Amino acid sequence: MKKKLNQLAATAICGNDISSSCLYVSALAIVYAGQYAWISLLLVSVILYVFRKIYGEVVGALPLNGGAYNALLNTTKKSTASFAASLTVLSYMATAVISASEAIKYVHGLWSAIPIVYATIFLLIAFMGLAISGIGESSKVAIVIFIFHLSSLVILCLFSVYFLFDTGFDILIENFKTPTEGSIMTALFFGFAAAMLGISGFESSANYVEEQQKGVFPKTLRNMWIIVTVFNPLLAFLALAIIPLSKINANEETLLSFMGNITGGNWLLYLVSIDAALVLSGAVLTSYIGVGGLVERMALDRILPKFLLKKNKRGSSYFIFITFFLLCTSILILTAGDLESLAGVYTIAFLGVMILFGIGNILLKVNRKHLPRPERATWISIVVGISGIVVALIGNIILNPQELVIFFDYLIPTLLVVGFMLYRTTILKGLLSFLNYLTPDKHPVFNRVNLRIYKAIRKINSQQFVFFTNHDDVATLKNVLQYITENENTKRLKIVAVVSKNRHIAPNLKNDIHVLDRAFPLIEVEFIEESGVFGPEKIKELSKRWNIPINFMFIGAPGEKFPYKLQELGEVRLII
Repeated sequence: MKKKLNQLAATAICGNDISSSCLYVSALAIVYAGQYAWISLLLVSVILYVFRKIYGEVVGALPLNGGAYNALLNTTKKSTASFAASLTVLSYMATAVISASEAIKYVHGLWSAIPIVYATIFLLIAFMGLAISGIGESSKVAIVIFIFHLSSLVILCLFSVYFLFDTGFDILIENFKTPTEGSIMTALFFGFAAAMLGISGFESSANYVEEQQKGVFPKTLRNMWIIVTVFNPLLAFLALAIIPLSKINANEETLLSFMGNITGGNWLLYLVSIDAALVLSGAVLTSYIGVGGLVERMALDRILPKFLLKKNKRGSSYFIFITFFLLCTSILILTAGDLESLAGVYTIAFLGVMILFGIGNILLKVNRKHLPRPERATWISIVVGISGIVVALIGNIILNPQELVIFFDYLIPTLLVVGFMLYRTTILKGLLSFLNYLTPDKHPVFNRVNLRIYKAIRKINSQQFVFFTNHDDVATLKNVLQYITENENTKRLKIVAVVSKNRHIAPNLKNDIHVLDRAFPLIEVEFIEESGVFGPEKIKELSKRWNIPINFMFIGAPGEKFPYKLQELGEVRLII
């Protein structure tokens, strides 16, 4: 049995991403909110606290890899879930490239002989290799980086506090007397919008929840919230206390190392710079692990090509990491290392994913209200959480409207790939009709092309799906068939009733299924009465016997009295 991540390891992986935000978000908030930046950062912490409950409810009810994609896949249409997945992949790609580049730039500041673009590619290769070696090895590296980073932040804060009391409060008072451009509310609004980038990485833990030990996931959310709540506002306040606003703006990109130089001298500057390089590298690792869990789930659901699922001896889907590396490297080369355009992709994609996750929570409450979950977010908290992210998204678009255009430049090709996989049978049928229209005389060359397309369609549609039932009425079964018709490329469905001794299926079930078989002529419905007890072992047995992956098996949303937790059933999906 594969060893799962404990609290420290799971927190370190996602924590490196979210805690690296203090390297830029404090300065960014000060640029827009001035002396009120620390308030903007505290407001962000309030929104993040609300999202702890949102993530806790959704992932507690659906504890499978995939984050927002998983939440929407089990509560609404597959196309909507695929859109969320596309945004998440874009967010990870932008995070990996930007973090790798910024890490190398910090190293370049210490050793100018390093070529930034080539060194960035080398860093991406190194973490690709680490991800391929398995999440266990990756977590060990993540833990070392995480502990070093938190230790460095504590040291910087202590030296800054000492420096403040040693030199006095004159700079702090002067900064707070500085008039803001516009009203205080405007400053807080734009500061809040910019500061919301400081919670990037919070969504990552949900993308590898299956690799975590029982009960660890909510603890990762709590730990990330504590880090963001303590360090981001504190560092912004300390910067305002010891550095004049004009100098903060002039040293925006390297504010923390500048603080280290002022408060501790060269050694602290070097410590903070090394820490920055390491923790940004840790954010690259987070991107690899997060995208690995998500893309594997998408490939299992036939939204991405099946070859991505090939595994090495360590059980790692190495093609996913290689493909992700190639995409990141291509962006780096095409932009020649000038990654400002990626900032808009990173910002809008990340905030979009957070909004969609909140919507997933709403759909879970409405469509899966009987599904057991360890905790529940209140309706007020969901509204506050989504509203906060929407406000931040609007603020970022107002600040940088050109980034919206760049975002769509990246999003549209991604959606085209995913869209083709989702609707490939429809597209292939259209191509078949077009070729038949062009060549009514049936030329041998086109006949061979037509035959290949036809075989491809038949192969796609030959994949069987399973729905487990023993008491559902005809209306429920109709909803099942409608969902599969609209969301899955298949023409074959097994409706299976697992019946134990001295138990019988509902009297009208067989008749209802025959009626529905005639009502849905495009799907071949087969009813099977299977003896035994429904549970994880029976699901595995049938999956192996019929050669049908577990993620192509569906159940209705179980109630509180259901004897198994959803994660115990493998990757069985909810359909109604």
